[in-house]
Amino acid sequence: MRSTPSRMSRIARLAAAAAAVAGLTLTAAIATAPAATAAISHRSPFACGKTFYANNWSPGHNPAGSIDWQSYGGDAIAGESVLATAGGTAYFDNEGSTSYGKWVKVVHSDGTQTRYAHLDTMVRSAGQSMAVSKGTKLGTVGSTGGSSAPHLHYEQRFSGGSVDTSPTVDGVTVPLGSRIAVASNDDCGGSSNPYTPGEVCGSAFDPIDSAAVTGGRVHLMYNPATGYNCVVTIKSTNIGRASAVSAFLEVQGGTRTTDSGSYAYYAGPVKKYAPNACVRWGGSVGSSSYTSPFEHCG
Repeated sequence: MRSTPSRMSRIARLAAAAAAVAGLTLTAAIATAPAATAAISHRSPFACGKTFYANNWSPGHNPAGSIDWQSYGGDAIAGESVLATAGGTAYFDNEGSTSYGKWVKVVHSDGTQTRYAHLDTMVRSAGQSMAVSKGTKLGTVGSTGGSSAPHLHYEQRFSGGSVDTSPTVDGVTVPLGSRIAVASNDDCGGSSNPYTPGEVCGSAFDPIDSAAVTGGRVHLMYNPATGYNCVVTIKSTNIGRASAVSAFLEVQGGTRTTDSGSYAYYAGPVKKYAPNACVRWGGSVGSSSYTSPFEHCG
């Protein structure tokens, strides 16, 4: 049937209106679509300048895709500080002489997680948790659980729980079945020091005083149970790189003891028995130094 001009114009107007509605709907859908979230990047679990083998061995490794960090060259891995490869919330656990042994799970902001197993020591007790940043110390390398030699068992897991079989650390991807020597280059000279005064002096020491120096802070601690003072200088610049740093402690009427050298993270701990005695304390980072008067005599 032949259409009249008026009928054709109505059809054209309806078609144009439908196209406009479709275009608006598409535009709205695009505008309200969630933005893609950038993937979390992971540093090496070791301090700046450390190089260890990342062994993603297969077959037979459980779970497949997990990395065994092992000694490289003359640098033995046993006792090395283990650092969080990305920020999140750390959960500490201990399975005794089986499986992971002492281990830590860090849940990251996007729901992914990393696991660090067979640790010799942990910075918190099993069952505890703490917020961590990239580079925060979690513990030290050991051989607990079902391990036969010191190494760090490390996993990167997706938010659904499955293991990433080709994890990337410090920009280096370690495919399944490969062993690659990975040098830690992250946070070299950064501002995040993985050590705290309480960790260096010991958990029984309480903070008494501190003083800022350019590039760090000097801390005075005291253990009321033993009567010992402790001084440590914690760096805030050139983290992970050896540079001049010192800490000293002097009990009034006695001699001064100083720890001075080229250190990557801190100087000290310097400890002296000083119940009911005045102490002079201080330290330095580079050319910036602090020396107290005799004080804290109680």
